Amino acid sequence: MGHQGSRGERQISSVFLGVVAVMAVTGWAVWTGYATSPGLAVFLFVTSAWIVSLCLHEYAHARTALHGGDISVGSKGYLTLNPLKYTHPLLSIVLPVVFVILGGLGLPGGAVYIERGRIQGRWKHSLISAAGPLVNVAFAVVCTAPFWLGALDGVPIPFRVALAFLALLQVSAAILNFLPVPGLDGYGVIEPWLPHRVRREVEPLAPFALIGVFVLLWIPSVNAFFFETVSGVLSALGVSDLDTYCGRDLYRFWNDADGYFCAVPAE
Repeated sequence: MGHQGSRGERQISSVFLGVVAVMAVTGWAVWTGYATSPGLAVFLFVTSAWIVSLCLHEYAHARTALHGGDISVGSKGYLTLNPLKYTHPLLSIVLPVVFVILGGLGLPGGAVYIERGRIQGRWKHSLISAAGPLVNVAFAVVCTAPFWLGALDGVPIPFRVALAFLALLQVSAAILNFLPVPGLDGYGVIEPWLPHRVRREVEPLAPFALIGVFVLLWIPSVNAFFFETVSGVLSALGVSDLDTYCGRDLYRFWNDADGYFCAVPAE
């Protein structure tokens, strides 16, 4: 399996392990109530967990591409989970984190450059595009497991609502990513099956189409419909609007010094 790259190309980076360590420590602080500021602990826990999911999203693209025939992903550092190795760290890490801080939206990033010419077979191309958002789906399932398993007894309220807000981010990212819009993974799934002429005409539109999606999300009616859809998915997984609202409220601790009162569930 020499074509799979050297061990160094697949060794997990210290940067990623550092983010995981922050997630673990702050998650423990939220669970135990050790932190003097629960809001700050939730902020650090959710943000670090969100960055971990972004890294795994891009890794899934790269790993699937590797098995599909693009052995160049190893030399580019994509298999190390190091966010600094991505083609556009700003688009993949910085902007998604900023969007979470500003509006609680799971913005999809686009960061690994796949050499598509090395990959043969339309199904492989589709799977490479689908692999990233499927990670967000898996993350959402894990985050909501205590809810749909009915295993919330003993789960501290701050940790519970932090999971709910993190699940909201994952569900919103998955839905956005799967939209069949040029520039998003959903279009990447269907693109190999489109006529060559259509693909050629659509390609230059990709950057504008992506911007268009986010402009549309600023329209109140579109924004409301989008978050109602996200809320419906979360509700099916056992997560209430109160949980996600309180999670967002606690996460944005700088907006309301008394925001912690929200994290008391209504009976």
